[in-house]
Formats: sequence, C-alpha cells, structure tokens
Amino acid sequence: MNTFFSTVVPVFNRPEEVRELLESLGQQDFQEDFEVVIVEDGSTERSEDIVDGFRDKLNVSYYFKENSGPGDSRNFGMQKAKGDYFIILDSDCILPKQYLSEVDKELKKEFVHCFGGPDAADASFTIIQKAINYVMTSFLTTGGIRGGKKAVGKFQPRSFNMGISKTAFEKAGGFGRIHPGEDPDLTFRIWKAGFDTRLFPDAYVYHKRRIDWNKFYIQVNKFGMVRPILNKWHPGTAKPTYWFPTLFILGLDVAIILSIFGLWLPLLLYGFYFSILFLDAFIKSKSLIVGILSIFAALIQFTGYGIGFFKSTMLLNFSNKKPEELFPKLFFKKK
Repeated sequence: MNTFFSTVVPVFNRPEEVRELLESLGQQDFQEDFEVVIVEDGSTERSEDIVDGFRDKLNVSYYFKENSGPGDSRNFGMQKAKGDYFIILDSDCILPKQYLSEVDKELKKEFVHCFGGPDAADASFTIIQKAINYVMTSFLTTGGIRGGKKAVGKFQPRSFNMGISKTAFEKAGGFGRIHPGEDPDLTFRIWKAGFDTRLFPDAYVYHKRRIDWNKFYIQVNKFGMVRPILNKWHPGTAKPTYWFPTLFILGLDVAIILSIFGLWLPLLLYGFYFSILFLDAFIKSKSLIVGILSIFAALIQFTGYGIGFFKSTMLLNFSNKKPEELFPKLFFKKK
C-alpha cells in the first residue's frame, strides 16, 4: 500500500528546535516524496525564516495561528496537510535518517491506522536529558504503563512520535483540548472508532526534552493529574498499574519510618530496586553519572506522578465539578 506522508509539527517559541528537526528530515534516506507542515502556535519567537531556508530541500509549508495548544495545532496542521497518512512529531525531536523508511516498511508489512514509535537519547544529550529519557522509557519505572512490545495491553502512542491515517483522524475527531493527555485521549477514541494501534519499535526519534528537574516534576505531576480524568472519560481503559507510583511513594515513606524503629527489611527492598534501576541505566547509557541521576529522576517521577494521580482521583470522586472546572490549567480554552 502506497501512502503520502504529511509530517505535522506544532511549535511554540522554539525556532532552533525547528532547524534541527528540519535538518534531520532533509537527511532522510526515504526515496519517495513527503510533506512537512509546521504550525506556529502563537509564538513570539517565530520560526518562519528558518522554515524558508529549507524550501529548496523539503516540501515544507508554514502556518501561523493564535495560541490554542499543541493538540489544536496538530488538528489545524492535519486539516491543511495534503497527505493521507499523518506523522505527528514534537519540535524537540531529531530523526535518524532511516525513520521514514522504517515507518513505510512497517505499514507495508502490516498496515495500521495509528502507530507510535519509541524515543531514544542521542549521544549529544546532556546527562540530565539522558537520565530523564531513561526513566520516561524504562519498563522499570512508569515507561511500561502505556504498553509496548512486551507490555500488557494495547500500545498507547504519544504525540511526540505518532502516526495516524487521515481516515482515523476524521472518524475519531482529532486531538482534544486537554494537555497533557491529549494523545492517550485520542488513542482511546481511535480504539472506540474501530481502529487498532501498534508500536513500530524501530521507528524511534531522539527526543530532547529540554527541561530541568523542576520542570520535569511539573510535567510528571500533570501526567498524574490527567490520568484519572482519562479514566473517567474512558472507564474501560483504567488499569490498577496507574496506582503504582502513588503506592510506591507511600510505601517508601512507610519503609523509612519503620527503619527508625529497627525494621529495615522494607527499606532494603527499596534499596534492591534502586540498585537494579541503577545497573540497568548504567549498562544502557554506559555512564556512571547517568545511572546515579536516573535514581533521582525516578524519585521525581514517582513523587510527581503519584501525588498528582492521588489528588486528581480524590477531587474527581468527591466533587460534583467537571474536570475543566477542577483543573482549568490542564485545558486550553475553545477558540
């Protein structure tokens, strides 16, 4: 089956990221034509000049619109795109040269209306970026919650590296106003519309995640707050594993208290877990510092997500207000 790919990228105040992404798109070994659609989401630092510099190398179009969030910007881009299969990327991604070829190979082998690909850490990333990338992708942390090749349940693509056919986009209705969480919300509606999703394990991207520790905590805290909302909207998708970060942190607190009274076994079990985490991160990154920082990153991840998940669950179950009223910062306003 032949498809025409339209790569859709929302961007907000990150022109240099757009340059790096377009450079990687210009180096693809994919032999067929494809389109790139850049959607500027109300930025004050615009990337139009950078996009213009690639018009002789890429079939690229540029659109500027009012700020309405990444989900709405992706919808805008897909409505403007000419392709019959959309590839959604974040602006902070860099593609290996074989990316589009891998996507094409997977679709020809077993067509699916929606796919997701993994992310990896490039050698140029900082040690903090590598540590955060590890905990965001590792099955030893929450990386396995969204499903995967060896995970339980269907794969839930993420919008930094996601493909969707024009047919599925039109039938499912595109991304919603919630952010973060707009990608699993769309995935669940794609399932309800009768389409499958699949992991393309070799269609990976280098995802920079340009955040510090504080921004990382805020991000995972929002992820935790969003999940109970998605459970409420799509009750059939709720899993007991979503409680894991909350229970992990509560258990760690109890283990520390018990150790004060001489009961060391629970804390030793946590120490064993963090040792395994360190070894896995060290082996995969070949860096002692990344291995150590991965423990710190995991603690931030579990704490932020766990607190957010618990808070959101309590408010949703003991309040008559709608999620948009309880968590206005998680929703972009309608335009």
